[in-house]
Order: sequence, then structure tokens, then C-alpha cells
Amino acid sequence: MTIQSTRTYSPVLAPALPRWADIALVLGASAFVALMAQAAIPLPFSPVPITGQTFAVLLVGAALGSRRGALAMSAYLAEGLAGLPVFAGGMAGPAVLIGPRGGYLIGFIAMAWLVGWLSERGLDRRVDTALIAFVLGEAVLYLCGLAVLAIYVGAENAPAMGLFIFLPGDAIKIAAAALTLPAAWRIVGAAKH
Repeated sequence: MTIQSTRTYSPVLAPALPRWADIALVLGASAFVALMAQAAIPLPFSPVPITGQTFAVLLVGAALGSRRGALAMSAYLAEGLAGLPVFAGGMAGPAVLIGPRGGYLIGFIAMAWLVGWLSERGLDRRVDTALIAFVLGEAVLYLCGLAVLAIYVGAENAPAMGLFIFLPGDAIKIAAAALTLPAAWRIVGAAKH
């Protein structure tokens, strides 16, 4: 299988964005993730809540591509560091990033970049390949998140507190994103003809 570079949604829908519009697109994506972070379910046995963030990061990475997706997640983290209540449960500040949730938050940058990079190569165009891209993105997120969580709860407890409980929900989010993006590409393709 030959993988070649293609375009993601943002340049297809708006090929020549002025700088201000490009910045607005990145900030809008970070706001979308912040909004989805507020859809949070705290877990009594884990410092990491169930949120809509991962679904949002999948969509942002695929829609904006590697560079803009990673920039949007960097902006999201900068907003939270600056004290804006953008993290799950309205949390903010450096303590969140250096705490048990920090690895997942930092992992959003890597996740968006990888999903964006794979989408730039066309993996978001079909459900089967979108599933691959999104599973790989989630794997990168879990590597980052579990590495930091293990510092706080111990390596033996990290999978139970930061992986297994999230897999069913993440499977649903991955499936939803994998169904959404190829359908959106079909709509974009139909609109261009």
C-alpha cells in the first residue's frame, strides 16, 4: 500500500486562509476540546475522569492535520496553564498538568499530530483506515497518560485506573469518529462536483 500526502478538511474547505483565520481555526478547535472536556464523569477510584475530550482530539487532528491539530492542542494546554477553566471539571493551572492527569493532557498534542499526519495521508477517508488511525492515536495517548499516572498510583495500578475502564468508551468514540469523517468527506466530495 502506497501512502501519499493528501489534504485534510481545513485546506480543502478553505484553501488559502489568511493568518488571522488560521489562528481562529486553531483557537476554535482548542475551544471545541475545552467544551468537550466539560462533559466529564468523575470516577471515585481514579484521578482521571471520563470525558468527551478524546473524541474531540480525534476530530481536531483529522480535520486540521498534524501541524494545526498539534497547535490547537498546544493552545488548549496554554489556556489551561494560564488559568482558564478548560480542563475537565473546569480545572485549570499548572497543578493539573503536573498531576496524574497531566500525561493524558500532554498526550493530546501527540495524539492530534499523529491522527493529523495519518489523515494527511488519506487514512480518514474510509471507515476501516480511519479506525486504524484513531486506534493508533489513542495508543499514543495511553502511552503518555499511563506513564505519568504510574508515577502517582504505581505502575501496577495505572492500567486499572487509567486504561481498562476507559476502553469501552474510547471504542465508542473511535467508532463514532471513524463513521463521521468518511461520511463528511463524501459530503465534501459531493459538494465540490
